[in-house]
Amino acid sequence: MSNDPGNLKMTFAHPIEQLIKQRFSCRSYLNQPVEEQTRLRLADYAASLQTGPFGARMRFELVAAREDDQKALKNLGTYGFIKGATGFIIGVMRDDEKNLEDFGYLMESIILFATEIGLGTCWLGGTFTKSSFSERVSPRPGELIPAVSSVGYCAKKPRRLGTLIRNRAGADRRLSWEKLFFDSRFGVPLSRKAAGDYATALEMVRWGPSASNKQPWRVVKNRNIWHFYLQRTPGYRQQWLVKLFTVADMQRIDMGIAMCHFELIAREHGLDGHWEIIAPDIEKSEELTEYTVSWVG
Repeated sequence: MSNDPGNLKMTFAHPIEQLIKQRFSCRSYLNQPVEEQTRLRLADYAASLQTGPFGARMRFELVAAREDDQKALKNLGTYGFIKGATGFIIGVMRDDEKNLEDFGYLMESIILFATEIGLGTCWLGGTFTKSSFSERVSPRPGELIPAVSSVGYCAKKPRRLGTLIRNRAGADRRLSWEKLFFDSRFGVPLSRKAAGDYATALEMVRWGPSASNKQPWRVVKNRNIWHFYLQRTPGYRQQWLVKLFTVADMQRIDMGIAMCHFELIAREHGLDGHWEIIAPDIEKSEELTEYTVSWVG
């Protein structure tokens, strides 16, 4: 695995926690083109990200919206209604191991950068490989497009951060800390005190967006190592497979989002570490619990 933090941390001028809490799924945009300098900054940042922590190869492009995009999104069955987006961030990945985790990790960093420069975004999951979106990035044989993000100036002005945080805390129905983070083994909740310097990083994992708000991430602390697990939602993937036939495994993408939030906060707080697959000897809580990766601090 790659231990290089790349340019994710140094790119952000605002606190990462602020950006994570400020970001929301913007579904209605102003009929206003993104300023050229802003567009170029986002396009350059997206293009600079080519491999994630697992080493999967991918590329991201910022493309202009077209009149037929709304129909294409409807035909793909993506949830939510998007109105007036002036562009889309399209990610293309190869069929590498852990590619979806790397995709979520990198795409989320692009979305946070878009938030940093004043743009609204919305994750749109599904399968875009054979859609009109793929024509704009010319996928090569074996390349896949598991998700895109709309982008533009959000029609609804963000509220003041304090009000936004208070209102969203209840509205989003996030799982409690005790259901997500554990001490040494599953079933033993991790206290914020025991989390120590990593408490904020874990809280920002809890704030991460996820498909259908299922929040599938679980983290077990063992001394200086943080083991990340995917807690699959029973029947979730099967329902989407029936609907879309070749839908991307969005819950694996969610794990990449959790990794992105955790690492960005850790780096910002001066906490050194790296990602490693170490297969911990921890009894899983349920049959649908899958080990993903560990952060060695």
